[in-house]
Amino acid sequence: MSDAHAASDGLNLTVHVWRQASREAAGAFETYALHGISTDMSFLEMLDVLNEQLTREGRTPVAFDHDCREGICGSCGMVINGQVHGPERETATCQLHMRRFNDGDTLFIEPFRAKAFPIVKDLVVDRGAFDRIVAAGGFVSVNTGSAPDANALPVPKDDAELAMDAAQCIGCGACVAACPNAAAMLFVGAKVSHLALLPQGKVERRGRVLAMVEQMDKEGFGSCGNIYECEAACPKAISVTNIARLNREYLGASLAGG
Repeated sequence: MSDAHAASDGLNLTVHVWRQASREAAGAFETYALHGISTDMSFLEMLDVLNEQLTREGRTPVAFDHDCREGICGSCGMVINGQVHGPERETATCQLHMRRFNDGDTLFIEPFRAKAFPIVKDLVVDRGAFDRIVAAGGFVSVNTGSAPDANALPVPKDDAELAMDAAQCIGCGACVAACPNAAAMLFVGAKVSHLALLPQGKVERRGRVLAMVEQMDKEGFGSCGNIYECEAACPKAISVTNIARLNREYLGASLAGG
């Protein structure tokens, strides 16, 4: 088939999708054939087409997480041919388009693999561990009274930009899934950095980092091995320098006694 003919008729794909009925059930890949997939579709729209096909056949659709489909909510995480979020750098799965693939391709689609992210069903994992880490200290609780003027607290430009870079983290869990040790250091580093760099967050910085790291360890995440796969997989390009800042914050808080 010529490239022009393939483009006009859409992509013909073989997809191997991880199917697992529940956390306790055994899982396995199931194979499906898809025909005429438009290159203008997003990856999740391709899965929608698959689910419509399965529904017509009287079979159970594939369960997968999604919400905004705009790369903001962080819920669409999955592993595509061994790459977290797929082959496009700095792109969430929902923003990955089928034009990135070729006619006749074979795709393996599976959930994030991490002890702290147990599988709920098929491609859906429970990322509640991230919520519990944030609940442990990823907030500002100091009573500041009425809202101050925007320019009342001067923030150095460099600090403001670094804080905003860290704040881009959408909590998708790609860093954990890409890390050979399933570490959550990039996620926690981003959340700690965001607040530690701003005046509003400095009052509670010691207690915050100690509580969040303690909760991270309780959740069963692994240790950072400085492999940097987390940064490579992050759809928002969160820098590993946030891990270094997390380590400095934690050491300073530990030496100061919390």
